Amino acid sequence: MISQWQLRAAFAARLSEMYGREVPAYTTLVDVSREVNEDVLRAQGADAERLGSISRVTAERHGAIRVGTRAELAQVARVFGALGMRPVGFYDLREAAASAVPVVSTAFRPVDGEELARNPFRVFTSMLTPADPRFFDPELRARLETFLASRELFPPELLALADRAEAEQELPEQDAERFLQLAVAAFELSTEPIDKAWYETLERVSAVAADIGGVRSTHINHLTPRVLDIDELYRRMTERGIEMIDTIQGPPKWTGPDLLLRQTSFRALAEPRALRTPDGEVTSGALRVRFGEVEARGIAVTRAGRALYDRLLTLVDQQATAHPGADRAELARTLWAEHVPGTERELAAQELAYFKYSVAPDRPRDGSRPPEILGDLLTQGWVRAEPIVYEDFLPRSAAGIFQSNLSEAGSRDNEQQGAAYDSDWLSGAIDREVLDPFALYERQQNESLAQVASELHLTTLKGAS
Repeated sequence: MISQWQLRAAFAARLSEMYGREVPAYTTLVDVSREVNEDVLRAQGADAERLGSISRVTAERHGAIRVGTRAELAQVARVFGALGMRPVGFYDLREAAASAVPVVSTAFRPVDGEELARNPFRVFTSMLTPADPRFFDPELRARLETFLASRELFPPELLALADRAEAEQELPEQDAERFLQLAVAAFELSTEPIDKAWYETLERVSAVAADIGGVRSTHINHLTPRVLDIDELYRRMTERGIEMIDTIQGPPKWTGPDLLLRQTSFRALAEPRALRTPDGEVTSGALRVRFGEVEARGIAVTRAGRALYDRLLTLVDQQATAHPGADRAELARTLWAEHVPGTERELAAQELAYFKYSVAPDRPRDGSRPPEILGDLLTQGWVRAEPIVYEDFLPRSAAGIFQSNLSEAGSRDNEQQGAAYDSDWLSGAIDREVLDPFALYERQQNESLAQVASELHLTTLKGAS
């Protein structure tokens, strides 16, 4: 029998192999990421693995796909449910992007700590929003919804196997192999000719809308390796002649602890596609929709930490507007140094980031009673704090990656009232709860604190939220 985590690991590996064949520059990205990680490990030793073992980091991937309807999203949830991946977080890229990006998103990933350690594969999944009148007028919306309703992204056999794998949490080897074949095939780039006029109609609204609603299938838009030094990777990719986007999205490079998520990518490539003209002729063209993203993950922040991050982003925006000639990255570094604690211990003390706590093996053995305040337990050597890795995404960063790979801004009518989508709507659409990432991190931290209190025989433990 093949367990869910084994299915997930095999699916991620096969998807990576398939995407490498379709987008050769992705293979270069993976190779450079591996080289950088090996160099960081040699230079930093054990410190390089503070946010995950090198084997986990090297194997880690996140994918990105796009679908058009709530029915398609519900089917995606079934496929990923087979792999032990649950929907976590709600991201509204319509509000995070300055240009036209008419999608809302969630991320499917494992949520249990042990499952994440085995294989942390995650897929950022975006759904088109045809009901939003800022992007689609009534006539275009009707045409788009009719087109989307007529296509089938996932064959019934795949969905039946997915439901069985989710229910039983495993599949016999032969069925597992069939599931993997069908699942990988569902995300391959189709060779079917694209209706050129219809694609261009949607492209005038948004290249993202055209990529979702202008074709009869879905596909992997990017597959993202994890790197331990994203700035060094950016430099090496550029040296190899790979055109990168202009910036690294997310927090700046600074001297303090890595927080949240930093992302960048190489630019979307012109890929040959078959196009059908209005007179029925099939011609060869090229579309730019897929790119190579890479990420560096940091420590998960609390709600207070996230509020601080968002406030600093606003301050960077304000200063960049006031000083148009200034280096934005330098502005951000200066603000981070002023406002963000420079050590993990300070982050923990101010409850700005999440940690997993454990009783120190070399704790005091002189018969003294341990203090009941978490900060004192840490400073006196009773307890150790290991950072919890940020497993999720940042809507502004995701939108920034999308925008950086668009040649046109598209169109958006801000006189119209946007259609309402939120986490509850998404939960109803896929008939499964969209989980709150903050609650997942907090539960992980609290479970560790409860274990500390039990081992040290503490009736109360103060300073822990």
